[in-house]
Amino acid sequence: MSTDMLQLAAHTGIPEAAAVHFVGIGGSGMSPLAEILHTMGYAVTGSDAAESDNTARMRSLGIPVIIGHSAGNIGAAQLVVYTTAVSRDNPELAAAVGRGIPLLERAALLGLITRGHPRTIAVSGTHGKTTTTSMLAQILLEAGRDPSVFIGGRLPLIGANGRAGESGLMVCEACEFQDHYLQLAYATAVILNIDADHLDWFGSLEGVIASFRQYAARATGVVIANADDPNTVAALEGIAVPVEWYGGGANCKWQIVNGRLTGAYGRFTLLCDGEFFADISLGAPGAHNIYNAAAAAAAAVRGGATAEEIAAGLAHFRGAGRRFEFIGESVPDSSGGVITVADDYAHHPTEITATLAAARQMGYARVLAVFQPFTFSRTARHLEEFAAALSAADIAVVCDILGSREENIWNVSSEQIAARISNGVYCPTFDDVTRYITAQARPGDLVLTMGGGDIYKCARQIYKMLNAEC
Repeated sequence: MSTDMLQLAAHTGIPEAAAVHFVGIGGSGMSPLAEILHTMGYAVTGSDAAESDNTARMRSLGIPVIIGHSAGNIGAAQLVVYTTAVSRDNPELAAAVGRGIPLLERAALLGLITRGHPRTIAVSGTHGKTTTTSMLAQILLEAGRDPSVFIGGRLPLIGANGRAGESGLMVCEACEFQDHYLQLAYATAVILNIDADHLDWFGSLEGVIASFRQYAARATGVVIANADDPNTVAALEGIAVPVEWYGGGANCKWQIVNGRLTGAYGRFTLLCDGEFFADISLGAPGAHNIYNAAAAAAAAVRGGATAEEIAAGLAHFRGAGRRFEFIGESVPDSSGGVITVADDYAHHPTEITATLAAARQMGYARVLAVFQPFTFSRTARHLEEFAAALSAADIAVVCDILGSREENIWNVSSEQIAARISNGVYCPTFDDVTRYITAQARPGDLVLTMGGGDIYKCARQIYKMLNAEC
């Protein structure tokens, strides 16, 4: 029995090769866990409310997936895994309770898996954690270090969000939502930045900072942290765990020097303890990725990678799924001009600002942004900031809010964002967005969809319409 299986058996009583059912298997935090358990030899099944790329991925691995929720879906499961997004009156959860089948929340399962990896590197931060975790995974995979991987987005190198390795090393995206990362076990804790988000849970920025301080204190080895982010510095003040700082200052163990952009792509030299470590040329666009890459490089050393392997991995990395992911181009016009369609997970004003800045540096004639707000509480709290961030686009289209688990007690709407943007347009549905964008877009333009929900479906719809495929 593997170390992972021993951990699961010890904490849940679930034996090796047991049947495990995932309620909401298509979620970005569920599909990599399902894949890891499948690789470990468990008999995995799943259900979800709708088809998605992740449900298709599960089926391609031979994992049965049922669309729609009913009591019969759990079959002969010996463990049922769920997420906080699943209602407690879900018929599958109710059936499991009625039959005495153990329930395990997604973050708790991830925590058990990390306990089977004594060299876990956890990557946290309000912004950039999926990209940085993906960078780190790419470096270590290309370097042959065989890590287990858990990422909130698809890593093109493996075509998946997760994998099970045999090295005892794990690369794990650590999400602060509802303090989920406090259930993990890790030797190295990375903190990229700390911003005011998930305030429906934390209450204030001070609450967010306090949570990250708890996360850092749980590291059994070191914390790798951004010295140029004031909130991160505040969170780590006086902490007992050793800290390796990265940033632009000469006092940083990992110092970024000569940071610059060539077109939209970052270049910099990384020093370690004041000595040359590596010249880094990035394959993913955006100035913000210079800092993400420095964090990934410092963490990769903890994973056993050399400077040469780190530089190569970062050069080869082209981005994670839904992180400035290029969907395709329109059929060229008579002069060879095309309309480019891309998609990004940006769902906070800080992320939208960084993503649109990167888009602006890429030489397109115009940037047409399409934004799907995610959750009513975040939209209400950052209404003015969303409008300001989206104003950087030549045209900013806002579609209806995806409320997820929330009721709209704030009486907030996407129309309120669009009304605050001089070039803003409100289009309620994906069909409305597609018709408007395809009528407005011209060769040389970039169409960029953004949001934390299912806006990627709209990007594909626009791409098909531009190519007269629908």
